[in-house]
Amino acid sequence: MKCTVCERSCLIPEGRSGACGLYLNKGNEIRERYPDRYLITTPISIETMPMLHYYPGSKFLQVSTAGCNFSCSGCISAVIVKEMKADSRALRHLEPDQVVAMARKQECLGITFLINDPLASFFTFRRLARAAKEAGLLVGCSSNAYFSEQSLASIIPYLDFINVGFKGLSDQIYRRCGGSGVAPVLRNLKTLYDSGVHVEVSSILEQDNKEEVLQLARIISSISPNIPLQLMRFIPFEDADPAREISIQEAEDFLPELKQHLPYVYLFNSPGTSYLNTLCPQCGSTLYRRDFYGPMGAKLKNLREIHDAAGICLHCGQASPISYGTPTDPYQEGGFQGGYPFTRALEMIEAILIALGVKEKEEVVRVWEEVLGEQQLSELHHQIQNPLSYPAFIRRYGQLAGRNSQAEALAGYIEEKLAIIKAGHPQIRRRPRVYYCMGKPLFCIKGERFENQMVELAGGYSVNKELNIDGRPGETITLAELRAINPEVVFISAFISTPVASFYRSCTEQAIDIPAVLDRRVYLHPSPGWDFGNPRWILGLMNIANLLHPEIYHFDIQAESQQFYRDFYQTEYNPSAVNRSFSKPTRHWSWK
Repeated sequence: MKCTVCERSCLIPEGRSGACGLYLNKGNEIRERYPDRYLITTPISIETMPMLHYYPGSKFLQVSTAGCNFSCSGCISAVIVKEMKADSRALRHLEPDQVVAMARKQECLGITFLINDPLASFFTFRRLARAAKEAGLLVGCSSNAYFSEQSLASIIPYLDFINVGFKGLSDQIYRRCGGSGVAPVLRNLKTLYDSGVHVEVSSILEQDNKEEVLQLARIISSISPNIPLQLMRFIPFEDADPAREISIQEAEDFLPELKQHLPYVYLFNSPGTSYLNTLCPQCGSTLYRRDFYGPMGAKLKNLREIHDAAGICLHCGQASPISYGTPTDPYQEGGFQGGYPFTRALEMIEAILIALGVKEKEEVVRVWEEVLGEQQLSELHHQIQNPLSYPAFIRRYGQLAGRNSQAEALAGYIEEKLAIIKAGHPQIRRRPRVYYCMGKPLFCIKGERFENQMVELAGGYSVNKELNIDGRPGETITLAELRAINPEVVFISAFISTPVASFYRSCTEQAIDIPAVLDRRVYLHPSPGWDFGNPRWILGLMNIANLLHPEIYHFDIQAESQQFYRDFYQTEYNPSAVNRSFSKPTRHWSWK
């Protein structure tokens, strides 16, 4: 029997499942194998989805399950679409009316399905969407939009908004993910728009696909020039080649060309960029100002100004391109709550387990189930911010995984290096003023975060803690604020990063003349993952200590890296094979 959930149209024999493993042919009927089971039900602001032109700042209930109808290289959601099982006890069984009751109790404007694709749980989503609409709630989702014509027709009556995610425009890219080509997504995009669903489009932007993205912009414009295009600057996770990553500077240089075809083009995964803002189409003034809010996320920053403007540009009187209402109190997520930070939390646990020698997904899932079952993510968020408590963190997860001796070895290694660094503290005559940024120069990482604690452990003074900033993991500050904290040394995040040459170019363009720039003391760690999210941060700490106090610390970073990889990953350290994954030590690492 043919499955009609998505355009892959799997032919499924009686009693068997299709390619995604999530639907069953039972009695000549396609049924969902694990219906009404949710991994995430939590409030988010709509920009976290992300959705930029639809009820800005409003609170929606995010729902997510597990699995996906696609299998894509470098998937940012791999932990819940490829590793967490759809029948895991970490998922809760909830009837549609229970989820609707949650949304209403938490005063959400609606419900939105994201992180994994609603096509992984289509019948569950459709039942929930119907119940939500009957209760007067708005309904939306983020999807690869590989709906069959039949399934799309059945969900559209209940759908108010959607983020359609394009993998690219070539059939080859879709075949690599498991589909047949891009045509069904283009067909569905037009159907959704013509049906009155609010549509925003997201597309990966990487080093070699600019022409495809330009062609996509032309196609979108032919449907409607008012459809926003969200460019997701490619972050190489899992098995993705780091060479595919385009820098923030290169991405920003490309956007003016795209804006010749579409007026509303936005750049994600680029801390500090101004290309998350919505400009007045007539005079170019900033109407909606947004900031980076973690991978694939944004946060509205000028709500009071928006209310004062009442939908009109204060400079020229032009009507705002965003006609939906704005709440008086935008929702603020906490910790690992909502959006992709939830997946990063699971990756941080996985990172420790892999360093303890775990090579089977089932072992990792068992630990995740324990943590999620005991509602320990908020505890994790606090623990993970302290390098000194990290060894205890390792021992705890080693115990949960039954790998106490391996945990003792890793924790002992970190404690040994910490002891060496602390022993050098009495020799420090002066602590240099150190600023930690992410991406562009003005995106300041919050003072209490792990990276800034590393700076102080290594003998620096973190100037970030002098600023009262919000955001996740920080926010864009002004040039005046940066000058006021007057850093002598700058470290660029090893997660969402930027080349040092691009950093200096931005400083020239923005007239950033702090001592660190004038003295050319801007540093980037040799590899991603060296300052947050996995045990390799200890290599970053040694690197910071060397750079801040070369008269005291003389760690052989290359030798330490090789030893770390041999001892804890049983492989050689090769910087060119390391990408942005927290958990996987190289792009070639694989499960048993």
